[in-house]
Amino acid sequence: MSEVWVTLTTPQAGPPLWIVLLAALAALAVVTWSASWQLSRGLITIAHEGGHALTALLTRRKLQGIRLHSDTSGVTLTRGRPTGPGMILTAAAGYVAPSLLGLGGAWLTSAGYVAILITIVIALLFCMLLLIRNLFGVVSLLATGGATAALTWYAPPDVDAVLAYLAVWFLLFGGVRPIVELQRKRRHGRAPSSDADQLARLTFLPGGFWVLLFLLVAGAALLGGAYLLVPLPLAFH
Repeated sequence: MSEVWVTLTTPQAGPPLWIVLLAALAALAVVTWSASWQLSRGLITIAHEGGHALTALLTRRKLQGIRLHSDTSGVTLTRGRPTGPGMILTAAAGYVAPSLLGLGGAWLTSAGYVAILITIVIALLFCMLLLIRNLFGVVSLLATGGATAALTWYAPPDVDAVLAYLAVWFLLFGGVRPIVELQRKRRHGRAPSSDADQLARLTFLPGGFWVLLFLLVAGAALLGGAYLLVPLPLAFH
């Protein structure tokens, strides 16, 4: 256990700046290219539903389960008061969760604590697995967690660091696109039960306000994460 603790708490040197920037470009390409986005969007959905679930637990709502679907959609079922702060926070947590997770990951990665980041991710995936209520969701989480654990176990630390940067950039960029897609669907009347519209019914604030708030949080997380991963003095050195 002492060796594990030392491994977790010992910062490791990050990759060169050009690799960090290359990882950012690669993540941006995955998010912006439609084909790769459809293949990878499920990872954002996992973070989205995880955000709902964690907030529900923190606000003392009863969590009934999580379902992940093959069309990259998902749903988190909770019980409790149908109105009030707990319900509002739970509904608001989904779209901002990937970006906030990316920001936290950027802080850990930039500080060299890649092992801690990977451990947290695997622990969260395991906890989420206990709440999954459909087969596709179980397979998705096992595949994601298994791949993460396998890469951590077999890959050299330098490779782990590069993959961590790539994953964090993906969360930061990938947290923005679903919000843009949400507003596009709402504009065409194709998302009447979206999180933003549920929040509109809960708070009497328009759905557009919540979409804008989601976008501001995601944008701030992206800027903050980029600053942590590529500090400006270093970038212009």
